[in-house]
Amino acid sequence: MNSMILFVVAFLVLLLVCVTSIVIDSPSESEFELERRQKQGEEQAKILLRRRHHMGDMLSLQRVLISLLLVVVVVLLVVQAGWVFGLLFALAVALQYGSAARLPFIHSVAQRQFEKYEASILAFIERYPLIAKLLRTITTPLPDTKLNSREELVHLVTQSGVVLSHDEKLLIRHSLMFSSQIVRDSMTPRSVIDSVPKGELLNPLVLDQLHKTGHSRLPVTDGDIDHIVGILHLRDVLTVDSSKKHTARVETAMEPKVYYIHEDQTLDHALAAFIRTHHHLFVVVNEYRETVGLLTLEDVIEALIGKEILDEFDRHDDLRAVAARNPRKNNHSAHGSDI
Repeated sequence: MNSMILFVVAFLVLLLVCVTSIVIDSPSESEFELERRQKQGEEQAKILLRRRHHMGDMLSLQRVLISLLLVVVVVLLVVQAGWVFGLLFALAVALQYGSAARLPFIHSVAQRQFEKYEASILAFIERYPLIAKLLRTITTPLPDTKLNSREELVHLVTQSGVVLSHDEKLLIRHSLMFSSQIVRDSMTPRSVIDSVPKGELLNPLVLDQLHKTGHSRLPVTDGDIDHIVGILHLRDVLTVDSSKKHTARVETAMEPKVYYIHEDQTLDHALAAFIRTHHHLFVVVNEYRETVGLLTLEDVIEALIGKEILDEFDRHDDLRAVAARNPRKNNHSAHGSDI
């Protein structure tokens, strides 16, 4: 056999083994996750995203190269060694090249070279779409439906088109994200809290105050809002003996049991606490035990279903928006300024 032909055959067999040894896996991350990483500037995520888009093309290209290399090797062996010996050599190559491709050293070298030139291969596929279309008819990988995060599932729900109604999408999205929301995001801020002093008389003025606020419960304070000592419920005011209403004070009718919850606690923790305690209002505190807001069971349910629960007593659909407008002019000096 001609030494030059022998060298060419040996090179082609080695190339065949290396191409076969390359593993073109679909990225373990989903498309949503890769897009997120790409937006953060990760160059590798960009390549993996392109690989995902052209998985079928790359696998087809690999199979075409393997087939072409096998054909060329067989032809060269038959031409140089005759039909009998040529086919025997070709059969030996066909039977053994797969085993050789699985050798760790060969796989390691071939995989490194593939990753080195992967961007160029992808650029070739993108530059010649007609070739890619032809390759695509040979094989197409199964789509990867793996979900890697709650945010990704929310994205799929959002993109579900007419399969789900708007209300269904809203409910599913908020339910999925519920456990990651914290109390601070749903509470009534301190600046718009209505309260009543514990020493105030239970006269018609208190009832009128409850009616004007639109709340069925008011926190009872001992001096200031950082010392909440009870909860006054509308029903407790209405059930007070009429003969004592002009002498009874708020502290005699209030519920003395108060529950405090930290502003950084999650809403699913708060919901579990509401169910466990059978209370409907928690005082929200910060790390210094200062009152920063109030959280009601209604607030938590609204966050869970993604809709405001309004009734005939509600004066504002979002007290956080009201607080942002600073209606009580807190720290609002004529000569002051924010820095």
